[in-house]
Amino acid sequence: EKTQALLNALRDKNIEVITLGGQAVSPDSYAKAYWNKTEEKVFIDAKGLPEPPNGFVYQVWSLKLSPTLTPTSIGILDTFNEDENKVFALNNSNNSEAFGITLEPEGGSESPNLEQLYTLGTVSTS
Repeated sequence: EKTQALLNALRDKNIEVITLGGQAVSPDSYAKAYWNKTEEKVFIDAKGLPEPPNGFVYQVWSLKLSPTLTPTSIGILDTFNEDENKVFALNNSNNSEAFGITLEPEGGSESPNLEQLYTLGTVSTS
């Protein structure tokens, strides 16, 4: 039932799919963001991320790229290890231009540790 609800949400006609590619710290990592601007929700498919080390969590950021890089945390994937599907629903009322996922100390951070940027993807402008 939960899986069916998730599939329905991901197949919504208002969903925009953003591919997040691996970065320098973990080039083989990847994730996808399924953004429903109408409902202000983002589903993060984090299956392509390695298990975080003890004491660390993945944190998802909504990024504004111009005029200056402005990151806003939209959530922590603190149940990453327990979640079988690795798909997480987060609220996002931001006018995001990109999404990034960083590895942060447990509990998350005020601003992203860009040296631990695992994935990044930009939103299409069309």
